[in-house]
Amino acid sequence: MSLEIIGLSKHYGKQKAVDNISFSVKEGEILGFLGPNGAGKSTTMKIATCFIPPTAGTVKVNGLDVQQNPLAVRKTIGYLPEHNPLYLEMYVHEYLRFIGSLHGLGGKKLRERVKDVVGLCGLEHEQNKRIQALSKGYRQRVGLAQALVHDPKVLILDEPTTGLDPNQILEIRELIKDISSQKTVVFSTHIMQEVQALCSRVVIINRGNIVADSPVERLREQRGKGRVISVEFERPVDSRLLQQIEGIHQIEQPSNTRYVLYGNEDRGLRSRIFRVAADNDLPLIGLRQEESSLESIFQELTHNPKPSA
Repeated sequence: MSLEIIGLSKHYGKQKAVDNISFSVKEGEILGFLGPNGAGKSTTMKIATCFIPPTAGTVKVNGLDVQQNPLAVRKTIGYLPEHNPLYLEMYVHEYLRFIGSLHGLGGKKLRERVKDVVGLCGLEHEQNKRIQALSKGYRQRVGLAQALVHDPKVLILDEPTTGLDPNQILEIRELIKDISSQKTVVFSTHIMQEVQALCSRVVIINRGNIVADSPVERLREQRGKGRVISVEFERPVDSRLLQQIEGIHQIEQPSNTRYVLYGNEDRGLRSRIFRVAADNDLPLIGLRQEESSLESIFQELTHNPKPSA
């Protein structure tokens, strides 16, 4: 296995950021590591990359324990954190040579490796610029290049497309796809299109616990059997009224008058919604069934209802 996580926990006082999770990633696999903000994704990645120690459990990268062999692990792993730390005053090629030297590269090997990652990451025309002069998209490319310069076997990317415009997202996505042909890639994201485009498998974490671990298509087959119904009323409705409808297990309210209802695979569900609207004099503007997408599955798995008062 390229990455093994066994019984991993990380506590900050009484707060359990990660709570006894286990999963593994095979060589050559592209894993999407998903979860809402604060779920424990970045904490898990920081432990796997030797930035912080675990409270309990074991993490191994290419068979090396991150606590027992942290220097050896760093040599075999490439890491792009969520907030890409770059020396903005340095030139691109200068920065990449500096990072390569920290990994023990030198001479001809360092020059060739920097040339390779500059080409791979599409930085040929930017390599003689200071990093501070680059757009955010190109800065992300530099971040990926620094994670690759020592030719690691495992690449861990924490929210690699955060803050990028749609064109930049597509460019970085294609770059990750190119890189993944030779690497094991683990990346976190909130963008479900990236999961569908890149990942063979997803692990979803919520409140420090794993709530799904499955190939992407199997997850859609297993979790996509319910109904997702979008309802719009003429005026706001007390959501507690909708929660009483048999078969509804989750409600979201995107606007004052529109509600997204998650229910069981039940052909009588829409008729019950019509009946509740008629019985309570609630004029309907629209009601349609939506496809159970990865977004809706993610929302269902990570929905955290507010505690009752």
